Amino acid sequence: NNKKNKCRYMRRYILLSLESSCAYVLIVTAVYWVSEAVPLGAAALVPAFLYPMFGVLKSSEVAAEYFKDTTLLLMGVICLAASIEKWNLHKRIALRMVMVAGAKPGMLVLGFMSCTVFLSMWLSNTSTTAMVMPIAEAVLQQLIYTGIADSHDDSDTMDTQEDESGTMTRLHPIPVCEKRDLCTVAETAVDIPMPKKPKIQRNSLYPTKRDHMICKCLSLSITYAATIGGLITITGTSTNMIFAEQFNNRYPEAKFINFGTWFIFSLPIALVMLVLTWMWLHFLFLGCNFRETCSWSKKRKTKREVLSEKRIHEEYQKLGPISYPEVLTGLFFVLMTLLWFTREPGFVPGWTCLFEKKGYRTDATVSVLLGFLLFLIPARKPWPSGGSSHGKGHADEDEGDPLAPMITWKDFLRLMPWEIVILVGGGYALAAGCKVSGLSVWIGRQLEPMSGLPPWAVTLLACLLVSAVTEFASNPATLTVFLPILSALSETLQINPLYTLIPATMCVSFGVMLPVGNPPNAIVFSYGHLQISDMVKAGFGVNLIGVLVVMLAITTWGVPLFQLTEFPAWAIARNATGSL
Repeated sequence: NNKKNKCRYMRRYILLSLESSCAYVLIVTAVYWVSEAVPLGAAALVPAFLYPMFGVLKSSEVAAEYFKDTTLLLMGVICLAASIEKWNLHKRIALRMVMVAGAKPGMLVLGFMSCTVFLSMWLSNTSTTAMVMPIAEAVLQQLIYTGIADSHDDSDTMDTQEDESGTMTRLHPIPVCEKRDLCTVAETAVDIPMPKKPKIQRNSLYPTKRDHMICKCLSLSITYAATIGGLITITGTSTNMIFAEQFNNRYPEAKFINFGTWFIFSLPIALVMLVLTWMWLHFLFLGCNFRETCSWSKKRKTKREVLSEKRIHEEYQKLGPISYPEVLTGLFFVLMTLLWFTREPGFVPGWTCLFEKKGYRTDATVSVLLGFLLFLIPARKPWPSGGSSHGKGHADEDEGDPLAPMITWKDFLRLMPWEIVILVGGGYALAAGCKVSGLSVWIGRQLEPMSGLPPWAVTLLACLLVSAVTEFASNPATLTVFLPILSALSETLQINPLYTLIPATMCVSFGVMLPVGNPPNAIVFSYGHLQISDMVKAGFGVNLIGVLVVMLAITTWGVPLFQLTEFPAWAIARNATGSL
């Protein structure tokens, strides 16, 4: 009996040491991520040497966690993004949508937001912001210069004084006679009621305060739209891919998360957020007169609006006619989207049913295949033509080689975010360590007092917590830390894990109140139109809108889509295995 008790105590001690060792590694990595004392990618390598040292995982097992199916998916998407950027397809799309919207401040902001959301669905939020912001800045500079010219014209053509009554007193020189000895030139003061003009800011870079407000509104709208667009697709942002990979690894029997189901769930969220965010920014910076700032009537256009539209048209004309590489890139874009949607749509059999073995082909298979073809297909037309197939502003280095491909390896490396790949791999390694050591089960047991709360309350608390933390820490790092905890919490409380994990994944992208919240915020802040107080004030409203819309979605159309009304069998099996 003494030997049995001793063995039992030794076994408990070993298990506790594994749990504490894994917790130590998790805390050290999280501290490095939050403090950013070292680069995020370097901090993600901490589990690679601490887990083997503490005996949690073998070195080969840890290494296997750093390269997953999601990495291949990202590489294929980056190939397409490199082609889009190289051949200026993104600029053509953005300028075309802004041309449709017009130069009225309200419609201009909505037009830029719409094209940014669309581009951010397929490109990274950072790349999209970096691509769209220079176009917006060119329009804003045209607006500012036109306003300054208007103010100079006003001061040169008439001399005005404003009296206390609010009327403008204009001094008219009246010639009485041509001979100075018989008559004099008299100045007569005539009171003429004039409508009040916006006050000219003499000590500012902006002609009027309203111009400054337009610059603020448009700058913030781009970073918020990039965040909203990233929610729509699995590949739209790195946090979506982290969630998809960790969820599929933890619950391999669950077949709910793919490109189609995520798109169906998140597209209405993005559309609602787009409209509400636009209205919030319009109210905050442009006022409540939507009719004045959103009219499409040509009669109501001011001089600066006409000139701004002219500037946009000139930028579009510089692109020249649409080129063969742009058409080919667009076809690849459409083909990749269709193949993702029709792989396993759920309500009808997908194209994977044509193959005998099931489960071998994923979204990564499609993206890598099409990405590889971009390295293979020449950028010039296979048939002779009278003119060059390259549009204006396209890569000049490929002009001499008739077999130059659509993209080169250098183009791919320029956009491939290797730091994010290593960061995601570090998250997978941490999750694997929590599973093997039993730390996730121990955390779940500590959260049992929350069992009295309804599922929506647990989800709301999780959303508020991650959206607060992500304002000061990177989005991928925040999600990587919270995903294992929320998974264990859901299993302990007998809640469908998707009920908490999907809203938390979306809310972790709402780090929009500070320049350090995410890279798009830093990009727009660097242009100098904004102050931190502007970002905090506007970002708080966007954050609140995002949390409320996500909660509305998960409690309405998310319930039948992901079958959230019951604790699923795949989660029960995982919970039973983890408790052994």
